[in-house]
Amino acid sequence: MRYIPHTEQDIGSMLAVLGLESVDELFSHLPDSLRAQAHIALPPGVSEAELRDRLTELADRNLGAAAVFLGAGAYPHNVPAVVDQIVQRGEFATAYTPYQPEVSQGTLQAVFEFQSLIAALLGLDVANASMYDGASATAEAVLMAKRILPKRSTVLVSRALHPQYRQVMRTYLDGFPGVRLRELPWAEDGRLDRTALERELDDNVIGAVVGYPNVFGIVEDVAAISQAVRQHGGLTISATTESLALGLLKSPGELGVDIAVAEGQSLGIPMSYGGPGIGLFACRQPYLRNMPGRLVGQTLDHDGRRGFVLTLATREQHIRRQRATSNICTNQGLCALAVTVFLCLLGRQGLRRLARQNVTKSHYARDLLTRSGRCQARFSAPFFNEFVLRVDNAEAVWQRLKAEGLVAGLPLYEWYPELSDCLLVCVTETHPRAAIERLARSLGAGAEAMQ
Repeated sequence: MRYIPHTEQDIGSMLAVLGLESVDELFSHLPDSLRAQAHIALPPGVSEAELRDRLTELADRNLGAAAVFLGAGAYPHNVPAVVDQIVQRGEFATAYTPYQPEVSQGTLQAVFEFQSLIAALLGLDVANASMYDGASATAEAVLMAKRILPKRSTVLVSRALHPQYRQVMRTYLDGFPGVRLRELPWAEDGRLDRTALERELDDNVIGAVVGYPNVFGIVEDVAAISQAVRQHGGLTISATTESLALGLLKSPGELGVDIAVAEGQSLGIPMSYGGPGIGLFACRQPYLRNMPGRLVGQTLDHDGRRGFVLTLATREQHIRRQRATSNICTNQGLCALAVTVFLCLLGRQGLRRLARQNVTKSHYARDLLTRSGRCQARFSAPFFNEFVLRVDNAEAVWQRLKAEGLVAGLPLYEWYPELSDCLLVCVTETHPRAAIERLARSLGAGAEAMQ
């Protein structure tokens, strides 16, 4: 089929019905100056084979890196081919919100299964769907906490939470009356400074937002944070950028978190130059009606057959701004389906094994890189699959390795000026041992360190 399957005869027939002589007449009401600017000088069409060869030629100009140790919120993981095969099926082609259950049972069931898996992963009573990504889900969680505790005004935020998540929160809350963000420092080991937290907690605090793991890959003591916040009647919100970590760590719900959010990109969604991602969102049962997004429920029809419907929200919930709990309009159905297929393929034990592999490889890399003493671990707290490495002349070293085809993590000087001598290094199951050892040699670990 042609990309534009209208023949000259088809176009002539349509113009005849409209009483026009040419396609240009359709746009004759527009000023000539605007129409002239809309002209696109496209070359003549080519065959599919010619187009593929041309794109291959252009792609070969890219400077490919031999190994990339970059995480910082988007993580390379292997995605089984069956995930794409199922997501590409025609039954799931539309992302339109399934308001009409009688014609949307397949989509609704897929979302219901997604919610069930996310509730189990985050360890909380109920999960929703249609959150855009981890950053916006975090901002929505803060707004939800404000709805739950409307008379309070302060939200405590760990400075070790991903900087882009904090920026999105500030954007959401800019001009929003009655909410003030107050950032808390990290302690020497890289976790939230508990003393600073205790000092800031009072009866005006809505809650605390903490990364789990945080931006440095460090596993925060969420249980202790939750306990301290709860003593002042506040809510604890955990935000996870690397959702694979939840396959091995205790769930946020087990640690006393009230609202847990995460970025689900690690669970079956490939890195695609910035998107798409998918936000995971779960909370405790008493806060259900304040939760944003969509919720699919299970019910029985007139004949006693199992069915699925959108529940606890009317269509106006998503259309009428003044009645909505959020601004979410687009259904993240395909991304949710990919996460569902991925989690079902791995299962509980498979997810744990994959997470353990990430921990093993990243700790091997950290130990190898620091063994010679030319690089040092910046923080001492436990970490998952990324860590902060102190390197003399970090920016210059990073640029040198980049020229050699190695992306040695992320220089932290732009996000944290006080860490200008540090690199954030990520290692997952996609990094072979040879690549890790090459990085160690390039950073000056020496052959003796790898024996």
